[in-house]
Amino acid sequence: MTILFVFVSIIVLILFITWLKFNPFLAFLISSILAGFLLGIPPEQIAGSVQKGMGGLLGDLVIVIVMGAMLGKLVAESGAAQRISDVLMSIFGVKNVTWAMMVTGLVVGIPLFYNVGFVLLVPLVFTVSYRYKLPAVYVGIPMLAALSVTHGFLPPHPSPAALVAQFGANMGLTLAYGLIIVIPTIIIAGPFFARFLKNIDAKPLETFQAKPKPEEELPGTFNSFFSALFPVFFLVGTSILMLQMSEEHTLYPYIKFVGDPGMVMLISLLIATYSLGLRMDYKIPDLMNIYVEATKDIAMIVLIIAGAGALKQVLMDSGVSQTIADSLQGWDVHPLILAWSITAIIRVCVGSATVAGLTTAGIIAPMVSGGNVDPNLLVLAIGAGSLMFSHFNDGGFWMFKEYFNVSIKDTIKSWSLMETLVAVVGLIGVLILEMFI
Repeated sequence: MTILFVFVSIIVLILFITWLKFNPFLAFLISSILAGFLLGIPPEQIAGSVQKGMGGLLGDLVIVIVMGAMLGKLVAESGAAQRISDVLMSIFGVKNVTWAMMVTGLVVGIPLFYNVGFVLLVPLVFTVSYRYKLPAVYVGIPMLAALSVTHGFLPPHPSPAALVAQFGANMGLTLAYGLIIVIPTIIIAGPFFARFLKNIDAKPLETFQAKPKPEEELPGTFNSFFSALFPVFFLVGTSILMLQMSEEHTLYPYIKFVGDPGMVMLISLLIATYSLGLRMDYKIPDLMNIYVEATKDIAMIVLIIAGAGALKQVLMDSGVSQTIADSLQGWDVHPLILAWSITAIIRVCVGSATVAGLTTAGIIAPMVSGGNVDPNLLVLAIGAGSLMFSHFNDGGFWMFKEYFNVSIKDTIKSWSLMETLVAVVGLIGVLILEMFI
């Protein structure tokens, strides 16, 4: 009955959004409360779960999303995105734009959290789409596939890193195996799959679409790349420093503070305010107006993501992920396929890749101690399953839909199917790799 109640809650969410045309934020609140009652959470605790879910998700994301929107708006308005797109097109050519986006997503996605990479690179996607009259989803999916795969498969991202520690796997070996699987996975789910998405009607947020500027008004190539990608350099640098430095070191707390994604985005915005703003003869009031416009455009996105967090928390508090995992534990199948399947089902029901991966880890752990499976491949199999079919209960689904401004149907046809491809191709890659090691 537990799984049935989960599906009822999700169906109610879908019907409120698609049939009754409710605002998604309101639909999330209603379906979250319904799920709480159906799954047996005491009535006096349901409101607390909803609030905890909204606050927990926004606590991690709100600074990143808001600062990222401001930085993205400035990168677009200053002409930096135009300069970057011109350089990329001169290297790859317009015909290979999807490969350019895939490579960019891979390079940025290895050190950055998915949400940070998303808000940093979306303005570039929209600029390329606008300037070269290309469908936005066609341009964006390869980049998003790369970001998503690196987030789910590769340490030092949170879930893979935690799984490596829990299974006693080798971080370097897991990363090496992961890269072997990641490359073909993002090629199939990125440039190849994108060919089928050219007819999707997307109207990207206008805040990230600036009109082309004359060549002489554009910032320089170094300034453009440095200002737009400074968060990448800064996060990588602070991460390396923390790995090389003991926690007892005097500077460790300060490096950890400035290395937090929210602080990185704030520092990056301040630097860009000078390099792309004041240095390019913008006045402070004009820059602040740009930032205000950026936040107006993403206000509803923030609320929708908060709603997704509410539903996720209610499902977690009800214990549904553990119930699903326990019911599937007795399956007599290949350990890697079993781990992938449990993770995929929890992911579809709960919506969180991290929760799905870490829940499965507790169930699958005895297999590792028994020596029945390579722990490095197990990390990758769970990582692949954790990306399975992102839909209404996943904040990533709504970020894609709202930023690209596409219909629910087209979001499923593009984003959700891309995530499914990533999960399935990733599992196939793990099983093939197992034959050779």
